[in-house]
Amino acid sequence: MAAAVRAGRRLRQAVEGGELAGLPAGLRAELEAALASEGALVPFGLLRRLHAALREAGRPRRPWRDGPRPGGPPLTVPCPVPPPAGSPLYLHELLEGSEIDLPEVPVPPRNPELVARLERIKAKLANEEYRRMTRNITGQEMNGTLAEFGRQVRSVKAVVITIFNFIVTVVAAFACTYLGSQYVFAETAARVLSAVIVASVVGLAELYVMVRTLEGDLGKL
Repeated sequence: MAAAVRAGRRLRQAVEGGELAGLPAGLRAELEAALASEGALVPFGLLRRLHAALREAGRPRRPWRDGPRPGGPPLTVPCPVPPPAGSPLYLHELLEGSEIDLPEVPVPPRNPELVARLERIKAKLANEEYRRMTRNITGQEMNGTLAEFGRQVRSVKAVVITIFNFIVTVVAAFACTYLGSQYVFAETAARVLSAVIVASVVGLAELYVMVRTLEGDLGKL
């Protein structure tokens, strides 16, 4: 809480230049001591006394005179006179350029245990925030990797099944033609030749279908 004023140039001039010569000597001495102190700090209490002294010095004086008093001794009564020439000094004029001295508020030392606890809480919250932010990223990467692996497995599986079907179909066509041609051809060579021709035709058809299927599966990869 502010309790003093740092004196400005105007107040110094008034004290050092003799403008306050009409004030009590004790008050002037206190003002000179305050201006000579470190920082030229003038307490508020001294300013209040200076204000009161300035008001008192600025009031017009009324001289007293003796007047007749019926049936008794003369009576001393005031006689009105005009106020003295010149304007009195005002406190706000003397405080031009002065500043209120605001003392520094002492900062109490922080409790080391409390500081350590706050640091632990901050670190814990930061770790939880990091895990929350990276949890979705890790899950998405894992899901994406698993999904890609699953698509590759399905594609490879489809290719293997297609090749197996091709082989089975060609072999079955050859076997069926060879066994069925015994009712048409008596010679083995003719039966084998007819089975090879039928198996080749079926194989070419299956090969066409297999190639189209493999192109679709490889395009998905």
